[in-house]
Amino acid sequence: METIKMAGRFKLLVRLSRGGLVPGGGTGRGYRRPGAPADKPPPWERLRWDWRQGVESVRRHWGLLWEEAAERLRGPGGQPLREELLEQSRVLWQFQGSDSLRHWAVSTDREIGGRSRARLAVGGNGRTALLTGHLITEPPRDGETRYSGYCSLRARPLKGAFDLQKHHDLSNFNTLHLRVRGDGRPWMVNVSSEMYFTHQKDDLYNYFLFTRGGPYWQDVKIPFSKFFLSSRGRIQDNQHPLWLDKISTLGFTLGDKVDGPFQLEIDFIAVCNDRAHTEEFAYEKYKRNPEV
Repeated sequence: METIKMAGRFKLLVRLSRGGLVPGGGTGRGYRRPGAPADKPPPWERLRWDWRQGVESVRRHWGLLWEEAAERLRGPGGQPLREELLEQSRVLWQFQGSDSLRHWAVSTDREIGGRSRARLAVGGNGRTALLTGHLITEPPRDGETRYSGYCSLRARPLKGAFDLQKHHDLSNFNTLHLRVRGDGRPWMVNVSSEMYFTHQKDDLYNYFLFTRGGPYWQDVKIPFSKFFLSSRGRIQDNQHPLWLDKISTLGFTLGDKVDGPFQLEIDFIAVCNDRAHTEEFAYEKYKRNPEV
């Protein structure tokens, strides 16, 4: 029953946080506050002519292309095929200094006129990521926005040579392994997978992470079969398992309707293959209009 209540609370917040997180940290979905004028600059104002940056960009992308070709020659993921088949665990993100934070983007309800704030920094020992801030649920006074108060942390999508999108292939694993230290607040873990159709671009897989609080670290293992499908923050009736061969990004969302400070410290994010877990999917799959 508690899980159903939490799902209702996160319904709108997941939609807003998904729309607000992009590699640049902005909204990127064409969001405009009610009553604000549309910002449509002419095309020539978007052009930036600098031949030095152009040459450096071409050199960097050709270097990335050469590295990707060398990785494919070595094997899948840049490692021999034998190691790929026998691999039982893999660390996706491990925080080592401030340079590792550039792969993550933070978003709050300030993008829709809210007052919450968040900051991502390096932990005290220099080997963790510390997300701190203050949650304020008061909605903006624009006459249309009814709900507010959320904070999101999301990994930036992988980019290859010439800015081509890359994905994480996790088909050899069945469990997500997190080592976190929170303050007792409930968070939502979001996993995004590449879909085949454009109308599925807002699909997202979610599961709840209940932090304990206190000074001790918490090792959390979430089977991928437990993630449920939602679209624009609404849980879907037609559920199907997560496609693990095209994982694009992973994130965390806080929106528990409680004003006050929050804190989430992350040591690493990994995946593993739990042989004891044999469940394929935890939720019922059925047709809305079954054949008679």
